[in-house]
Amino acid sequence: MNYSQITDNLLIGTTPRARDYAQLHQLGVKLVINMRIGIPPRGDPHNPPMRSLWLPTIDSPLIPIPMHFLQTGVRAALKVIEGGGSVYTHCSKGRHRGVVMGACILIAQGMSPDQAIDLIKRQRPVSDPQAWYIRSRIMKFAREWNRGKQRN
Repeated sequence: MNYSQITDNLLIGTTPRARDYAQLHQLGVKLVINMRIGIPPRGDPHNPPMRSLWLPTIDSPLIPIPMHFLQTGVRAALKVIEGGGSVYTHCSKGRHRGVVMGACILIAQGMSPDQAIDLIKRQRPVSDPQAWYIRSRIMKFAREWNRGKQRN
């Protein structure tokens, strides 16, 4: 499994295989967020299985990642993290879609978009959060998330 530990409770990487779930359990992962279209989550053979959330998106500058997918993933991740678990976000290569979700989780935990992008790039050098269509989703999420916090 190709992954990077971003923080104590956030990992970003590639699609886990069934045999990788043992390692994810050892890492304290309680939620796997799958950002791949056409590749549903693999069944976790452990009992109890860890939770998975499938938010099927395309890695394309022509089709933006739906903002409601990012908000859904972040809310699920925050519940797991607040309960002491870790979250694994992934896409095909761990470069774009899983990175957007990871950055959004960090923003919801209080980081600025640039802090989140810099941390992910430092911890996962293969990531490309600066690709214009990836960065634009991160920035839009931050604006909407922070605007929502001001209303509450």
